[in-house]
Amino acid sequence: MKLWRVVIFTLAAAPIVSGEKKVDIFGYFESQLMGARIRESFIQLHSNKLRVDLEARLSENVKFGANFDYITYHGKTRWNILEFLPKSVAKEACKFNLFGVEINPYVMEFRDKSFLDNGYLRLSLKYFDITVGKQQISLGTGYAWNPVDIFNTKDLLDPTYEQPGHDAVRLDLPLGSGYSITALCTPEDEFKNFGGLVQLKGYVSHFDIMIIAGQKLWNFHDYTKFNQDFFNPGFQCISQRRTIVGFSTAGELFGLGLWSEYGYNRMEISEDFQELVVGIDYTFDFQTYMMIEYYRNTLGKSDCRNYSLNDWMRFLASEQKAIARDQVYFFMQHPVSEFLNVGLSTIYVISDNSMAIIPTMIYNIYQNVDITAYLNFYFGRECAAFNKNFGNGGMIRARVYF
Repeated sequence: MKLWRVVIFTLAAAPIVSGEKKVDIFGYFESQLMGARIRESFIQLHSNKLRVDLEARLSENVKFGANFDYITYHGKTRWNILEFLPKSVAKEACKFNLFGVEINPYVMEFRDKSFLDNGYLRLSLKYFDITVGKQQISLGTGYAWNPVDIFNTKDLLDPTYEQPGHDAVRLDLPLGSGYSITALCTPEDEFKNFGGLVQLKGYVSHFDIMIIAGQKLWNFHDYTKFNQDFFNPGFQCISQRRTIVGFSTAGELFGLGLWSEYGYNRMEISEDFQELVVGIDYTFDFQTYMMIEYYRNTLGKSDCRNYSLNDWMRFLASEQKAIARDQVYFFMQHPVSEFLNVGLSTIYVISDNSMAIIPTMIYNIYQNVDITAYLNFYFGRECAAFNKNFGNGGMIRARVYF
């Protein structure tokens, strides 16, 4: 959808006011600049994003919501992934020839795009709520990782950034006394591939507890095999059913925030794997907030010398959540003033003894204008999860809400 279509749709919806049937329009504009020093050059990517949110309470029991995103990219919009990988891994890359010309298929290209991020209808019935359409699905209690979330993968440099919407049918059924059931169904190309998930939520003592079971089609690729079909080029896609059972908890004990997540994944083709998160946080009297989270993923490798091209590419493409087996995320933040917060994130990979350090700043320059900035520094040998090949750099983002 082009920008002019979004604008026309928004303007057309604005005057729809009839009694209680009012369309609320809000959103934000965001301009972001990120850069990194790769080899001997400092490369930059600049993006502009317009997000328009529509929300309407059509009746007491009917709600409609939608989000449109329009994003433009500038600067270096074609990134050669092989430049970020260890040389020993880059050698595994396959070759692709088109009419006798060698083409690099390991290029990430940022193209302008516009899309419907969310668009849903929610019906509040007597005994349950049902939501149909493209919608936010957020599962788990972890900050940087969510083992029970089979829909999203967070960016470790910016884990609180909004997640995309997913096409689903959702049912929320309250059971009384603080208990509830959430059921999700996600359509696929064939009925046999439909995904589904059921979550039972309740509480025990000081803790909320969620038990989850579900299955979903998991698509990932073999990045060592490229389909050279002229009409349908691309890396070989491997699809298999992923069945997960797990739980998550969140609560407070002696002033400490505590949470955990666990998921056991049974795979149709590849080996089964497990994920675990355990976290703790605390806010001191002088307002400094500290948090630490441990993550284990048996899909990851315990020795960086065993990281393959497929491991790297699937991790960078968010097809799997980790390349290393054991990691720790540490975060602290302090309000310097009413409008300025400074912080520091550290990701330490126990498996390969590498580290990323990310100083952060959030400045509320005006009531509806925020500036967010961070730097990223990597420390680790060449084969490690965080190494100099990624390039030290940073990001600055300005956002205005309307």
